[in-house]
Amino acid sequence: MTFSTLSFIFLFLPVSLLVYHLIPAEKSIWRKAALLIFSVLFYVWGDAPSVLVLVISVLFNYISGQQIRMLSADAGNGLRRKVTVIVAVVVDVAVLGIFKYSRLALPVGMSFYTFSALSYVFDIYYGRVEDDGNVLNEMLYILFFPKLISGPIMQYKDFREQLVQKTAKNRYFTSGMHLFIIGLFKKVLIADNLSTAFHQISSLSQMAGLTAWLGMIFYSLELYFDFSGYSDMAIGLAGMFGFRIEKNFNYPYLSDGVTDFWRRWHISLGAWFRDYVYIPMGGNRCSREKQFRNLAVVWILTGLWHGNTLNFLFWGIYHGFFVILEKFAIGQKRLLIPKWLRILLTDLIAFVGWIFFFTPSIGGAFHYLGQMFGADGLGFANGASAYYLTSNLVLLILALICCGPLLTRLHDTLVYRGRKNMIYLSAALHVVLLIFCVANMVGSTYSTFLYFRF
Repeated sequence: MTFSTLSFIFLFLPVSLLVYHLIPAEKSIWRKAALLIFSVLFYVWGDAPSVLVLVISVLFNYISGQQIRMLSADAGNGLRRKVTVIVAVVVDVAVLGIFKYSRLALPVGMSFYTFSALSYVFDIYYGRVEDDGNVLNEMLYILFFPKLISGPIMQYKDFREQLVQKTAKNRYFTSGMHLFIIGLFKKVLIADNLSTAFHQISSLSQMAGLTAWLGMIFYSLELYFDFSGYSDMAIGLAGMFGFRIEKNFNYPYLSDGVTDFWRRWHISLGAWFRDYVYIPMGGNRCSREKQFRNLAVVWILTGLWHGNTLNFLFWGIYHGFFVILEKFAIGQKRLLIPKWLRILLTDLIAFVGWIFFFTPSIGGAFHYLGQMFGADGLGFANGASAYYLTSNLVLLILALICCGPLLTRLHDTLVYRGRKNMIYLSAALHVVLLIFCVANMVGSTYSTFLYFRF
């Protein structure tokens, strides 16, 4: 089951919300239990054969975390604590690797819930939480259905602060509904239509240069709206159940540098690698050579986390190269370049990188790059180029506008700074937007989220 299906929106979501909020907020343990049951049902509905792998992962990491917690009571158990956390990491990574790099079908969400499980173990090991051994809290943290399949990868220390609260924060409900509808709009009305345009182009055996450029742009925009749309929906759903999850995207295509881009794109994954890999290795508080090593390791692991082909490893090295180049060679000199040009260059680097996501091999990626510069001998533009540009021009303009905060700021200015009755106009606009999304879902073929494959 995914968020952008009619069965989720009109069956699973209203039933789970009704049951959850009918339980008095003071009876938090029953609310948690109900939410845990719905989370398991959500996963079973989408990938029943893999639920056993998920349950084993949850129980294994709970036992590992509690073993570390008990050993922490005695300072003399330092070595045993370290061995326990190493074993947990090795087992988790090995199991993920077996599924990711073999012919076995990768369980839905495994890359994400494995990192959540590791966060649980790490936060206990580093003493970032005063864990009380409550198995319900640990299970709900990993299985919480809004973030279970594709994140955001919320760290245990942040989630547990909300789990131990006696009452849920119901004030997040309205903003959660807003975010869910915005995310649905991004996915259904923008990403899915960009996907159609991209697949029309990618099915061509030969293409002119402009056609190839359009294909790269369509995919890059599709990936952003697909994944940021999912994240907005996940954060919105969490808010409807009284939980706060921080934003996962912050207008990344407005970044004026590669480092800035990765502070804005998939923020939770970047924070995970920063807190559990980069900083423990020394982070920035070490020699220049070790900083270089730390960044290289993080980007190699980032590439491997995304996929099981050389394309993803190359993609990780590619971005690591630009991050290291910007940090150690270019530095503040880049500020001499006009900001609009820095943004354009950053987007070009990111867009070219995404080619290694949608092509099946490194050779295919470089062939596609060649097509962008006329390798097929069809020149820069032809009739097909004109067709794909003109037939998708309105969609392209809408997508480019929505890459920035213009519409959000306009809405907030009208609603929160305008006349009091403007709030009713905002509600009406959200209803209309939801109707358009549902109509598009009814009349189109089901399209899953791109990041499910990772």
